[in-house]
Amino acid sequence: MGFEHISVMPNQVHAYQNLKPGDICVDCTLGGCGHAMSTLKAIGSDGLLIGIDQDMDAIANARSTLHLFEDNIRLYHNNFSDLPDILKDAGINGVNSILLDLGFSLNQLTQSKRGFSFKKDEPLDMRMDVRNSLTAHQVVNTYSEKQLADIFFTYGEERFSRRMARAITEKRVCSPIATSLELARVIEEAVPAGAKAKQKIHPATRVFQALRIVVNRELERLEKFMQAVPSMLVKGGRVSIITFHSLEDRIVKQRLRAFEKGCTCPRQFPQCICGFVKQMESVTRKPVTADPDELKANPMARSAKLRVAQKI
Repeated sequence: MGFEHISVMPNQVHAYQNLKPGDICVDCTLGGCGHAMSTLKAIGSDGLLIGIDQDMDAIANARSTLHLFEDNIRLYHNNFSDLPDILKDAGINGVNSILLDLGFSLNQLTQSKRGFSFKKDEPLDMRMDVRNSLTAHQVVNTYSEKQLADIFFTYGEERFSRRMARAITEKRVCSPIATSLELARVIEEAVPAGAKAKQKIHPATRVFQALRIVVNRELERLEKFMQAVPSMLVKGGRVSIITFHSLEDRIVKQRLRAFEKGCTCPRQFPQCICGFVKQMESVTRKPVTADPDELKANPMARSAKLRVAQKI
């Protein structure tokens, strides 16, 4: 079975990237290579695409899917937060386009066998990069009740975080919680029947999101990446970022606003003493979302938000 993934908002992303033949571009999360294929066609034989993914399955898929463009692509099995080092090692001082799609692929849900889905009975792993040491199994079975509750509330914005954490710690006394389906059942049983009946999503949805964020240090790595964005772009270069939940989008929005604002001194100061200057300007004043036709074809796009900014 091939690598399953449907790229989100392909037409909008391609339009906002504003690519030209010969551009140097980065796809920070290759996934199923839908965006990468579009980019390679746009930049032509004189262009270069730096392709990154922390999932080795995605890199293997890219080698196969993009083999006709092998002279115009360099693949890296890394996390996108390592992009500054990747560009430095490649001798590249600046790029024309950076695309970061923060969604995880359908392949990871259906074929990875790493416990990303609460609908399957798979080992509790949740590592995007299996070289990392921390797994969801370790978090669920060794973290304290308070730590688990804090994780579920902070990264999943889960209102029943304490009840769920208590249920997990009580269950693991008898035996470790070993699989995704087992964890989902424990969580579901912890939610009051009345609240469960009113929920539009599975009770385990936010907990699985929170665990995935912690295991893969997603927000920490996004913060690191965002801080380096202006330094990686040439003048006029664009960064396009697709987020899928409010925690990610908040980081992206706030950082882009800071780059656009520049000076952080209080208004009453007669002159700037902070030294920050405006580095970027927004191309999309409001986040771009998928159109109705795409949502019908790909429901996973319903929470996607695209923000684009340009270096000045």
